[in-house]
Amino acid sequence: MLDMRRREVIGLLGGAAAAWPLAARAQQPAIPVIGFISGRSSGDSEAATAFRRGLTETGFTEGRNVSIEYRWAEYHNERLPAMAADLVRLKVAVIAAIGGTPTVVAAKAATTTIPIVFAMGSDPVTSGVVTTLNQPGGNVTGVTFFTVPLGSKRLEFLRDFVPKATNIAVLANPESATSRTDGANVRAAAQSVGLQAHLINVSAEGQVEAAFKVAVDRRIDALLVTTDVFFIGQRQQLVALAARHAIPVVYWAREFVVAGGLMSYGASETDAFRSAGVYVAKVLNGARPGDLPVMLPTKFELAINLKTAKALGLDVPPTLLATADEVIE
Repeated sequence: MLDMRRREVIGLLGGAAAAWPLAARAQQPAIPVIGFISGRSSGDSEAATAFRRGLTETGFTEGRNVSIEYRWAEYHNERLPAMAADLVRLKVAVIAAIGGTPTVVAAKAATTTIPIVFAMGSDPVTSGVVTTLNQPGGNVTGVTFFTVPLGSKRLEFLRDFVPKATNIAVLANPESATSRTDGANVRAAAQSVGLQAHLINVSAEGQVEAAFKVAVDRRIDALLVTTDVFFIGQRQQLVALAARHAIPVVYWAREFVVAGGLMSYGASETDAFRSAGVYVAKVLNGARPGDLPVMLPTKFELAINLKTAKALGLDVPPTLLATADEVIE
């Protein structure tokens, strides 16, 4: 009888001991989930890599103490609202809206409660994303690389490269408010210094080649591409057509120059994406988005592709070469 009771007690203790690890695991808090949404392509890993670096710098590492749900629109903005709604259904802790005003707008339309941290090129105030830069209010804050105000500077660099250019074109996406504003600003700046400035609209993949045909027919000396994520997706074709028709083109992001484009000038997107990761970490640590001021760019990049300049028969001005942050040979 005593042996039977002893066996029963040992069995109960053994069962309880086996259950303890399970109970302990069940009581451990789940790691937070970040919803990462972008209008770009999953193949453009730079944005996600820089974002994760910002997280890591602030104490969060993917797979260790934070999880990330990625949603890539592959340059199809019409997919963004459904993707944002999907992240809301997953009840993510915070949404990182990376790259392009439509991405931020879709996230903001999907939720008024889940914190949103953006990285975008347009003015977040005039875009209606935040109330003010210092006190964004609501559930949204982030980083802007203010590419549009730099359009006149890109024009200045282009004139340094092609001083004899008198007839230029501005490539813009009419479906993008940012691109339209950038195009209007550049045209006004060009006309103020006596240049002819033609606007050529492109909003779909099949229109890029036709746009260059228009440029050739109008005897364009040089071309500027306005700020829009759509053009990032078309960069290989843009660079190839510029080379085929021997047209000097200036862009707003170094990704174009890496792909073979002539020159780019703009705030560092990599730095902006990293800063967005830092802000997401702050939100995860309890900060309220509406109290975090929108971060402005502090790092600007001028990139030049010497191989492309040589192919176009262009001499790089020594002052421009000395100013460049990145020279690709």
